[in-house]
Amino acid sequence: MRKMIFAIAMAILPFVANAADNPAPLPGPRISVFSTTTDWAALTGLPLRQFTGEFKWSNSDVNRGLVLYYLDAFPCYGEADSVRIWLGPNKQSEGRLRLVCVHAPTEISFTWHNATRDADQAQSTGILKCPVTGDYELTIDLSKCTRGPDWKEYK
Repeated sequence: MRKMIFAIAMAILPFVANAADNPAPLPGPRISVFSTTTDWAALTGLPLRQFTGEFKWSNSDVNRGLVLYYLDAFPCYGEADSVRIWLGPNKQSEGRLRLVCVHAPTEISFTWHNATRDADQAQSTGILKCPVTGDYELTIDLSKCTRGPDWKEYK
């Protein structure tokens, strides 16, 4: 058995020596499309709890429709299947906001764009920052949200 391990080591030794003399080029910057969510319960020592969001809006807030995507931010991250919400005229809506948080947030942010109910996932316009009230069952009043910069304004 020792002879076989020695023979294998001797066979790969030239490759290892060559690799040390000619290192592989470093790859370019990598872009991750995976969530950057951190395990806040482990980092803070606080338990995670589930929160749901209910929206209040008027027809003038949404026109023909408004698509919102929740943007993860401490103290919460969105559950993957529950971060897209469509709000439309006459109190029509589609989707649910479910968050996992270490405590109830006082403000949350969305990326947004105007679109009808069945619109595809399209490029959003910018950030919408909204105050939040409640505990476990959160209320987001669209009339109290403020528009942040549009994406084209970011440098």
